[in-house]
Amino acid sequence: MLENFPTQVHLLNAARELREPWSPRVVARVNDQYVKVAKLQGEFVWHAHEEEDELFLVVHLLPGALHVVPRGVQHFPVAQEECLIALIETVTTRHTGEVQTAHTRSLDEQLVG
Repeated sequence: MLENFPTQVHLLNAARELREPWSPRVVARVNDQYVKVAKLQGEFVWHAHEEEDELFLVVHLLPGALHVVPRGVQHFPVAQEECLIALIETVTTRHTGEVQTAHTRSLDEQLVG
């Protein structure tokens, strides 16, 4: 995995470049945390991350607002309309936790882009 990230990223522009919903892209790394952008639309899948909390920063609605999903808590992201978000996750966080679906993206897939 190549991890040469720029030192400055415009999150909204990076999120707008995404073509497929529910397929996050890593845009930066800070110590042991990845900063990711994603496009959400429709329903995702119930899942949990047993070892990591997950932070959702909503870019489109209420700019600057964030929500933390505590580790181990089942969550089911839904966006009635297209929504662009930023995520800050530990580098070990698996996209859909232990659940595997057609939406699941590996870390290698998230690093491409």
